[in-house]
Amino acid sequence: MSKTFIIEAVMLAVHGQLMLPAKPVTYVIPYTTIQELYELQTSTVPIMLDEEDDGFVKTLITELIQFFEEPFNKKKIEKALTMPWGKSPPLPINDKVTLCIVNSIDNEAYGELFDPIETELIMAGIREKAVLLTDQLDFIDRVINGGVPVETVDVEDFDFILDDDLQV
Repeated sequence: MSKTFIIEAVMLAVHGQLMLPAKPVTYVIPYTTIQELYELQTSTVPIMLDEEDDGFVKTLITELIQFFEEPFNKKKIEKALTMPWGKSPPLPINDKVTLCIVNSIDNEAYGELFDPIETELIMAGIREKAVLLTDQLDFIDRVINGGVPVETVDVEDFDFILDDDLQV
């Protein structure tokens, strides 16, 4: 059975291990984070500290954009965008990774503590009853300290939460 995680699209490019999990996973990605890929692709600001790593991540971002723009995938995504909180049919990446795009809405419920993208991630996690996966430790701290009712996990702990003995 596949485990579901809420994640930003760029995390899939920055953390390649997420594309090669030990067990089947479904990543639910807010559409606004796909739009951020276009900004990151054209930005002159480095994503990674190491120049070689930065070039590699930008290549992966380009590949992700191409994946989302493939006609069949684009049609599935557009279907999700027809209504608030619409969710695309599954977009399989490989035999263990499936993506679903959600037309998340920032309802400002957490606007005091979180930016609009973070709020959409939180709201998607609550709606999907899924773990929010991130590499931003300050975000995790703010979720915990703010008493936000969503489980948030550091990407570095990804392999551990796929373990059958742990409840997610």
